[in-house]
Amino acid sequence: MAKVKTAFFCQSCGTQYPKWLGQCSACKEWNTLVEEVIQKEEKIGWKAAVSSTTGTKSVAKPLKVQEIDSTEEIRLNTMDGELNRVLGGGLVPGSMILLGGEPGIGKSTLLLQISLKLPFKTLYVSGEESQKQIKMRAERINPLNDNCYILTETNTQNIFRQIDEIQPDVLIIDSIQTLHTDFIESSAGTVSQIKECTAELTKFAKETGTPVFVIGHITKDGSIAGPKMLEHMVDTVLQFEGDRNHVYRILRANKNRFGSTAELGIYEMQGSGLREVSNPSEILISHKEEELSGTAIAATLEGMRPLMVEVQALVSTAVYGTPQRSGTGYNLKRLNMLLAVLEKRAGFRLGQKDVFLNITGGITVDDPAIDLGVVAAILSSDQDTSINKDLTFAGEVGLSGEIRPVSRVDQRIQEAEKLGFSTIFISKYNKIAYSGTGIKVVLVTKIEDVVEYLFG
Repeated sequence: MAKVKTAFFCQSCGTQYPKWLGQCSACKEWNTLVEEVIQKEEKIGWKAAVSSTTGTKSVAKPLKVQEIDSTEEIRLNTMDGELNRVLGGGLVPGSMILLGGEPGIGKSTLLLQISLKLPFKTLYVSGEESQKQIKMRAERINPLNDNCYILTETNTQNIFRQIDEIQPDVLIIDSIQTLHTDFIESSAGTVSQIKECTAELTKFAKETGTPVFVIGHITKDGSIAGPKMLEHMVDTVLQFEGDRNHVYRILRANKNRFGSTAELGIYEMQGSGLREVSNPSEILISHKEEELSGTAIAATLEGMRPLMVEVQALVSTAVYGTPQRSGTGYNLKRLNMLLAVLEKRAGFRLGQKDVFLNITGGITVDDPAIDLGVVAAILSSDQDTSINKDLTFAGEVGLSGEIRPVSRVDQRIQEAEKLGFSTIFISKYNKIAYSGTGIKVVLVTKIEDVVEYLFG
């Protein structure tokens, strides 16, 4: 019998050490090294848990690029338009999807809702809640479903035995930190257990072609708990964001082997579950009757989806001598750059004034096309003059004060027209193919043109 080997693993970042240390040299955390057994039995994998194995395993052979089948992979419809968009068009058979987010944000609710909608046989495995708890939530979301099976189990060998009996089309694990396998002698949630359980689930997904959803906890700094290798092992990493005190949730892909990572899904938390928000601009634009200074609407893009976001700015005299610069949902360094451009090129004295910027709706925007909207909001607050709520902006501001063209401007114009805006400001150097007559397009070349039109 082989000698049992042990090593010390950091429970914060997963770095392995041959002996105990007080501080992890990788992440600089103290007292996080725990001794774990690393010697495993020779017979491992998900098939070790089932009593019989049908057929023989084929051996992979190298093929020329021209010989590889290039037909598009068939995707399964999740019956959720927002999730389909983020995944790149639907579920790919055999894919491994990791979903992370804050405690109480709605990860379990989202996946239970998906499992109750799917027309396929689904096995929902929970290591955190009892079957009665899950049934109470399921009856609130969708009580009429005969395809969803609920299992409360944490041992992977027992889970695979049930999988062999039920033969589900989709598997959901809630959560990976609660699972443990008999092949590793350590407690659930440790680095070794997370790696081994994920490896077993990945092997099962690839060999059977069954899509697997895995819920993962996050650390206090917002990253997925466990070793970084966990994110490399899976095909897709989804992040569920939002504030528990607000009803809106944002689903974005940090990694996606089968689609774009730029797509965004938006949900509204309700008593009956999560509602898909097909028109995100309804939550990103404030509905107010009176016109207030310091607000402007900018046209941005998240993946293939055009959005209209409201930019709020507050400019006031610095009380403590040193001016403050603060941005929520916007890059602070870019804000400082735009303020310098306004001071140097447009002659606005903002060096001794506090500037606070906020992107409404709780989202973070890094599209440079909202630069013009940011500038308009700042100048509106500085002049204490409101901007007509029917105006919107889409342009990047350069260091010399010029308005630079932005990508896919036709989609931005169409979205603004659809939402009822009367005028959109874009760069003169943009090539416009859209010929709609429901919106006026104002072409500008520099910041002075915008200032003259708005405040002249």
